[in-house]
Amino acid sequence: MNALYVRVLSFAFLCGLVIVAMATAAERDPLKPRVPEGDRAAAQKMKNPVAASADTLAKGKALYEGKGACIKCHGPSGAGDGPFGKNLKPSPRSLTNGEWQKSRADGELFWIIKNGSPGTGMVSLIPSDINEDEAWHIINYVRTLDAK
Repeated sequence: MNALYVRVLSFAFLCGLVIVAMATAAERDPLKPRVPEGDRAAAQKMKNPVAASADTLAKGKALYEGKGACIKCHGPSGAGDGPFGKNLKPSPRSLTNGEWQKSRADGELFWIIKNGSPGTGMVSLIPSDINEDEAWHIINYVRTLDAK
């Protein structure tokens, strides 16, 4: 092989690796709070009024996959790889991140579902798509997505 061909082939291979790395890169700062500082303390104090049980988790999963449409961006496993999420910048948050799961209170998740996530493609879902009770069910289900 001539040297030019080897260089071109190597360059193409490296470009491919960069593209794959960018497409599969983890969220830049998964622990960064999305609730604005002025609302965060109140959100952190909110308690989920829906107790987690087999029935409420099943309802939360059905809402996540259906009416709530969470699956479209966050994907079936919650990894942020849903079909619509692939076009969002930044990409949807991975709900499977155990450190993120531990660092966010249920009230913060509720705030995001109700108000959207500033600087991302996450829009408000309450009351346009789901009601508050349904949001709490989804939050219980999201808590099961921790990849541990």
